[in-house]
Amino acid sequence: MTRFRTIAGEAVRSLGANLSTTFAATTTVLIGMFMLGLVVGLGSWALSLSDHYKKQLLVNVYFCTDLRCGHEAKQSQINQVHNTLVNMKQVREVKFVSKADALAQERKKHPAMVNQLPYNPFPNAFKVYPKQAEQIDAISTQLSDKGLGVQGIESVCPPAPGTKASRSATGESCSRISHRVLSVARYLWIVVLIAFIVLLVSSTLLVANTIRLSIFARRREIEVMKLVGATNWFVRGPFMIEGLLCGLAGAVAAIILLVLGRTLFMPLIHLTSASDIHAWPFGLHVLIVLVAGLALGAAGSGLTIRRFLQV
Repeated sequence: MTRFRTIAGEAVRSLGANLSTTFAATTTVLIGMFMLGLVVGLGSWALSLSDHYKKQLLVNVYFCTDLRCGHEAKQSQINQVHNTLVNMKQVREVKFVSKADALAQERKKHPAMVNQLPYNPFPNAFKVYPKQAEQIDAISTQLSDKGLGVQGIESVCPPAPGTKASRSATGESCSRISHRVLSVARYLWIVVLIAFIVLLVSSTLLVANTIRLSIFARRREIEVMKLVGATNWFVRGPFMIEGLLCGLAGAVAAIILLVLGRTLFMPLIHLTSASDIHAWPFGLHVLIVLVAGLALGAAGSGLTIRRFLQV
């Protein structure tokens, strides 16, 4: 306990004796942690947005009509397709949309266009919701393997890769939109992760270079302590605590700025009204910034002093 008080007292004394480097290190941590808070907030919101759109991906199974196929799909064929879909391990839910329901939905969306139709051109259809958005191709492929047309199926959207339906205008557009959503969601995770890592590494190097000035000014004191028998951890201790205190001060200041920004600017931003799109809880942001600030300060000091311990 006495040794810890000695090390802590030496760290506090060093912070007071080197106010310029202390301020520089704290400001560096402040900037880095503020940017980290923004990356965590915006990144988690963007990932939530991508999950929202991934949940909307589904497989539409359209049955034959007299106009499109020359014959109407029988009820027994519709039931057979339903049983096939239910037994697929990739399928989470199957909803049947009748011709009448499809026409009623379109009348609500586009009344001027649909009300003038002399007949109902919409087919019976299934809306197939996958357990994971990436499984839409697997569902389409299994339906294609069963044989389009044989079971009264006129088309599947998105179509199975390599099928004739995928080369039609509607099929190609449907497939392109679905795979674009999946690609954006996949690369978004990579971008957020890379931004997080780059920000931490660059902040650590900036803090290390700032604290190096303080350590370099006291290099002879460190050499004397080593020559009289001080252990590496006894020498490193004050600098580690000094880095922790700078990291804590910078992280707390960054949190204050994030709270102010959240209070003043968030009410003015209305990006979406969907209830399932949101960033991580702000309390988690605070915890991440605090832990990262402490780790940043300690790592910056620990990495910098290593070269001065070789006496």
